[in-house]
Amino acid sequence: MKTSAELREQEKPPASPRATRPGRLGHTRGRGPDALRGGAAGPGRVRTGELRERKMAHHGPGRLTTLICTQCPGSVQNLSKVALYCKTTRELMLHARCCLNQKGTILGLDLQNCSLEDPGPNFHQAHTTVIIDLQANPLKGDLANTFHGFTQLQTLILPQDVSCPGGINAWNTITSYIDNQICQGQKNLCNNTGDPEMCPENGSCVPDGPGLLQCVCADGFHGYKCMRQGSFSLLMFFGILGSTTLSISILLWGTQRRKAKTS
Repeated sequence: MKTSAELREQEKPPASPRATRPGRLGHTRGRGPDALRGGAAGPGRVRTGELRERKMAHHGPGRLTTLICTQCPGSVQNLSKVALYCKTTRELMLHARCCLNQKGTILGLDLQNCSLEDPGPNFHQAHTTVIIDLQANPLKGDLANTFHGFTQLQTLILPQDVSCPGGINAWNTITSYIDNQICQGQKNLCNNTGDPEMCPENGSCVPDGPGLLQCVCADGFHGYKCMRQGSFSLLMFFGILGSTTLSISILLWGTQRRKAKTS
């Protein structure tokens, strides 16, 4: 007859041969069995291509919300100047009609042959572009103010019958071909103007796109011709606005209440 100690010893489960070497197999640490051999990707492993796609989705087109890139169907043509610029510059990628950097900023835009009469309301989303192609479009009207804020633009390709915005004073070279016109090298009009009094005494000239410039007040000045010194008082402005709105509301409430009593 066995003692109580012998019975307890018999009831214990047999020891596992792997218990003395924890983590010996890959799946004991949450890894697939192929992780030890370096073979085909098992569950939970990511292939190199998948990593690249996830990286691009995080940094590039997957995060884009701009509409200008998909305004025209199709993608950038392989032989276009936008495609050549994008492929010869490191860390840039093509997405629909745009050339983007890793942060999703638009550096190139190819809207050629899109049947556009004007660039459209979303065009200003591409104000960071270095190169734009608008050839083979029936563009109408003056494009002078269309490129307001496009200070980085260096190459603009237009239909042959459309003038470069700002004219020869805004570009280093303007070259006309049979089917297009290329505006190259945007000039800084602030350096070219001969009028020293173009901006007020407390303001400075800054470029604002091809053929465009603006005067910006120096720090501490604002208002008409930058003649007012000190910061704009938002507290006073909203205080006056709030009190005026409250007074009108009370007046209207009292008037409507009086009409309701008389009726």
